[in-house]
Amino acid sequence: MELKKMLVGLEGLKVRGDLSIDIKGIESNSKNIKEGYLFVAIKGFKADGHEFISNAIENGAIAVMVEEGCDLKALKIPENIIIVMAKDTREGLAITSSNFYENPSKKFKLIGVTGTKGKTTTTFMIKEILQKAGKKVGLIGTIATYIGDKKIKDSDRTTPESLELQQMFKMMADEGVEVVVMEVSSQSLKLHRVDGCDFDIVIFTNFSEDHISPNEHPDMEDYFQSKLKLFKMCKTGIVNVDDLYGAKIPKLFPDSDITTYGIDNFAKLLAKDVTITNSYVDFRVKITEQNDRVRTGIPGRFSVYNSLAAICVAKKFNVPAEVVKEALLEVRVPGRSEMVDNKLEIPIMIDYAHSPESLENILQAVKSYTRGRVISVFGCGGDRDSGKRPIMGEISGRIADYTIITSDNPRTEEPEEIIKQIEEGIKKTKGNYEVIVDRTKAIEKAIKMANIKDIIVLAGKGHEPYQEINGVKYPFDERIIVRDIISKLEKKEKNNKK
Repeated sequence: MELKKMLVGLEGLKVRGDLSIDIKGIESNSKNIKEGYLFVAIKGFKADGHEFISNAIENGAIAVMVEEGCDLKALKIPENIIIVMAKDTREGLAITSSNFYENPSKKFKLIGVTGTKGKTTTTFMIKEILQKAGKKVGLIGTIATYIGDKKIKDSDRTTPESLELQQMFKMMADEGVEVVVMEVSSQSLKLHRVDGCDFDIVIFTNFSEDHISPNEHPDMEDYFQSKLKLFKMCKTGIVNVDDLYGAKIPKLFPDSDITTYGIDNFAKLLAKDVTITNSYVDFRVKITEQNDRVRTGIPGRFSVYNSLAAICVAKKFNVPAEVVKEALLEVRVPGRSEMVDNKLEIPIMIDYAHSPESLENILQAVKSYTRGRVISVFGCGGDRDSGKRPIMGEISGRIADYTIITSDNPRTEEPEEIIKQIEEGIKKTKGNYEVIVDRTKAIEKAIKMANIKDIIVLAGKGHEPYQEINGVKYPFDERIIVRDIISKLEKKEKNNKK
């Protein structure tokens, strides 16, 4: 593609060289540059891409994009190399990538979901509903990228870098995907990763303190303003008005078509008669003109909100009420308040909670609707923030009725040492607990002591199908382990009866 066509939409550029030159590819990593490529130099948090321009040229770059303020003389870029100077090379990478891959997001309906919590579950709910309605759906988010039910790749961040994102969009468009639903993080909005995306619907789930750090957002206002960028990119929005920040959005964007949803406050889509148990939620809502009873097998009040957001999307696509109800009943999100169906009918939840805040949130949530005991099974990962270990121990001891401290991904650390640090925190509480280092045995103990009024929360590993020990990832899928344990217990019980 001609370089000048790739630069359409970027303003204030300064150029040296012939823009009619043909570019064969784009990269921001000099190691991946091939002959005839454009290299985009990005100032990262750890490294500055401008320092690798000479490497990129050696590997075949014929054009480079640099950022205003860089020292061109010091870079010593050869005369035969085309230079494009942009105000922001992150924006430059996003727009040139979108143009290079022929604006693939214009070839399908694109739904963006932002918010502090609920993004992953909401995207899975939307995907399930639209697939049940006969649409070919792509999903991009924290867990993985999917086309239909086929997993394309696991994710290492919520929203991919702009170049990778446009490559995914191109692949999805080529495969005939009709709708793509994606999680849009505040970081991706602030760092221009989704610039050049053509959104059809955007959703705001909720907003609370998170991602406040030197490399993320300096304060809550910056965090909120970053999320609002999504509503500047699309005039069709869906907003949770029970959230204090969400309630501000319709007034901030008076010219946009914004659908509101909620439980407590006046909204276009309102949930009524909400029932929350330790294995499901159900509620009444007007999917069409009449009130429908909706049930989903993801317990917790937040699940009602996520369902409402997904129903708002379903209404935009005119999906029949029966299809919506069937999809929400069947949907499961890997490792996010995921209930494991089992023959003993014991409520067993797998959740990715691996930080103090996320563990506290999930334990408090299940505590609010469980009639019996909350049995917490968790550990902490090795080679990660050790300061959170006693904090998480104290949280589980304070909220759960019984805690089994076990191993998570110990990586290169000794599991027993990690557990000792967790114990320091739980000993500050009056919480009942025990230590079982082997995670499989810990899960088995929890199952043996539980009944159908209780809930077991297996926290920390979530969607991960492995356990990492000394650099090796061993197969460890908690869904399979739970079913194997229950199968063995059933056989043992049958043999005892004989």
